Amino acid sequence: MSQRFSVSAPGRICLFGEHQDYLGLPVIAAAISLRLRIEGEPRPDRQIRISLPDIHQTESFTLQSEIPYDNQRDYYKSVINLLQREGAVIPSGYDIRLTSNIPINAGTSSSSALVVGWAYFLDRLARTAHIKTAAELADLAYRAEVEEFGEPGGRMDQTSISVGNVIYLESWPVPKVEALKPISGTFVLGDSQTAKDTLGVLKHVKYGMLEAVRKIREVNPGFSLHTFPAAQADEFRQLLTDDEFILFKGNLSDRDILLEAKTLLEKGNVDPVVFGNLLNRHQINLREAKRISTPKIDRMIDAARNAGALGAKINGSGGGGCMFAYAPDNAEAVAEAIEREGGKSYIITIDEGVRTELV
Repeated sequence: MSQRFSVSAPGRICLFGEHQDYLGLPVIAAAISLRLRIEGEPRPDRQIRISLPDIHQTESFTLQSEIPYDNQRDYYKSVINLLQREGAVIPSGYDIRLTSNIPINAGTSSSSALVVGWAYFLDRLARTAHIKTAAELADLAYRAEVEEFGEPGGRMDQTSISVGNVIYLESWPVPKVEALKPISGTFVLGDSQTAKDTLGVLKHVKYGMLEAVRKIREVNPGFSLHTFPAAQADEFRQLLTDDEFILFKGNLSDRDILLEAKTLLEKGNVDPVVFGNLLNRHQINLREAKRISTPKIDRMIDAARNAGALGAKINGSGGGGCMFAYAPDNAEAVAEAIEREGGKSYIITIDEGVRTELV
C-alpha cells in the first residue's frame, strides 16, 4: 500500500434489546449514517501519528512487536497488538487523520466504530490480510476493545458496525448473527448532551436482574429467560423484591417485543406504524421497569412523537446519552422538536457497515 487510503465505520443504534445481551437474550441493532472516517498515508519510518481534529488532540507511538499500553482502553495499540499476534505484518508507519460525526459517550458506539474502523484500516495495510469476513472483523474488534482490557461488554456494537444495516444477534449458547431487511425512511437521533451514568444504571438493571434470576433458579433450577412465558411471571412474585419483580416482568416483555420485531423485519416491507408501536412499547419498559431514561430524554421523546414521529425510545445503556425517533415522513419537524427540548438532533438513515472510501 503506497498511496493515501481511507475507510469509514458507522455508529449504531439498538432497535430492540437494551440490557438483554448480558442475560443471554438476543438484540436487534442497526448501523447508522453517522460515521467515523480514518484517512492515512504511509511514512518512511515506523511511527504511527494520529491527528484528532474534532477533539484537538494528537497521539503518536512507534510500531514494535508488542506495543506497551499507556492507559486503559488504549485501542490504537491493542488492535495492532492483536493483528501482529495473529501474524499480520504492518509494513510502515502512517500519518493518520481521524474525524467523526458520531456523538461521543452518548450510546451510539463511537468507541466501537473507532476500533472496528482501525482494525479494518490496518488489516488492509498489512502485507497479508488476515480478516476475511465481517464476523472475523467483529471478533477481533471485540477482543481488542473488551477482552484485552478486562472490560465488561457484549458483542452487539462490534458486530453491528462490521456487518452493517440491521442485524439480529444471539449471544447464547454461541454467537449467531442474522441479517434482517433494512428499514426504509428516516430516523432522528437526539443527543441529550448529558453524559451516560453507565455504572449507576448497571448497578440497578444488570445486577438487580441477575439477582432475580439467581433467586428464581434456587427454587426452579430449570428456569430459562429464553422460554419462560411472560404471562406466568406472577409465579415468582413472592420470591422477589418489588424492584426485582418489575425488572423481571420488563425483561420478559422486552424479549417478546424483540421477537415480534424480528418477525416483522424478516418479512420486509415493514409497516411503519406497527414498527413505531413496537419502539413505543419497548420505551415504556425501559422507562418504567428498567428506569434507564431521564426526564430530559422523556421530554425529547414526547416532543418527537407530538411532532409526528411514529415511535421513539432511548438508545443504549441509558442514564443520559441519546434517544432516537422513527420519522419516515416528517424528520425535519421531529428534529426541530427535539432541539426545542435542548437536544442536538441528527437526521439519519440505516447504513452500511465498515467500508473503504474513495480519496
